Amino acid sequence: MNLPALRSHNAALVLDLLRTAGEDGASRLELAEHTGLTPQAVSKITARLREEGLAADAGRRASTGGKPRTVLRLVPGAAHAVGLHLDRDELTAVLVDLSGVVVTSAVVPLDLGSGAEVVMEVAAGEVAALTSRPLLGVGVAMPGPLDHAKGVTHRVTGFPEWDGFPLRDALARRLGLPVVLDKDTNAAALNLALSGTAFGRGGFGRSGSGRSGGGGGSGADSFAYLHLGTGLGAGLVLGGAVHRGARTGAGEFGHQTVQLDGPVCGCGGRGCLEALCLAAVARGDHASAARVLGAGAANLVQLLDIDRVLLGGRVVTGAAEPFVHGVRAVLEERAQRMGRPPVPVTLADGSPHMVAEGAAQLILAPVFGR
Repeated sequence: MNLPALRSHNAALVLDLLRTAGEDGASRLELAEHTGLTPQAVSKITARLREEGLAADAGRRASTGGKPRTVLRLVPGAAHAVGLHLDRDELTAVLVDLSGVVVTSAVVPLDLGSGAEVVMEVAAGEVAALTSRPLLGVGVAMPGPLDHAKGVTHRVTGFPEWDGFPLRDALARRLGLPVVLDKDTNAAALNLALSGTAFGRGGFGRSGSGRSGGGGGSGADSFAYLHLGTGLGAGLVLGGAVHRGARTGAGEFGHQTVQLDGPVCGCGGRGCLEALCLAAVARGDHASAARVLGAGAANLVQLLDIDRVLLGGRVVTGAAEPFVHGVRAVLEERAQRMGRPPVPVTLADGSPHMVAEGAAQLILAPVFGR
């Protein structure tokens, strides 16, 4: 048994419960009951958390017997993480505290085609501008495909010069901080799942949320987040876990071929969903774009048997009604034809910086055992 790892895991359990409890806090007895740890173990863990400034007293609570119980709460400002969203034309940076609240944010122009070193300089500058306080690390989200496990970008559509760039290690060297890299759609899906907005409740359960890689079948906690902005991609949560695939390549939703003799896509293929959808958007024909997006969404629903579809990205939020209505209509028509009930289609209930916040959660979530 790896005792240091076990202690870290147990501390994560306690921290997660303190975060969930909010300002009301939780007593050591309540922490023991909910974690399954002994009261002695909880006392040792909470003592360390208080020494590190991560937990503090939140008063006393009347006891049903004996002396009043001391209540502990998380100290949100004890640690922070930065989330970066590197889009094709802009960079969004957020500073997030332990409770997941955005302390400050910034959006600046960015040319993803200006070269990796230039982009790294801009990114490092924005991290420095956000705060001078110590950070747990920096999460980076950007268009795929990429290798989440190795922190290496692949052939970003329209920007082949990024193929093979070790972004995670390059930025970590510049900043002297841990860096985690993931696709923008995965980061957004993680943020939606952790907040519970995707499921209509307070976050997904611990049984599935700790998994970060492939696996996980469809279940009560399964959804697809479809992101239409400068490109088109999907973030998948299957059985309560972000699904990246064995080679972290899942979710390249925009590059499924839907028209064999269709227009050339930036990826080099023809008739890709992304190319058809963005062409319709460029014409100002949101209804046609929504039908194309709906066709791809229907394919995804039939393939994975997911519970719901969430729509997001700057193009969708700029014309929410036609996109939600159009995608929903296609799914309902397909479901009726197949003799199945349609899955819900809604606008993703996230903040304007949802992707960047999800990038910060790439750093924060493991602290809480997620």
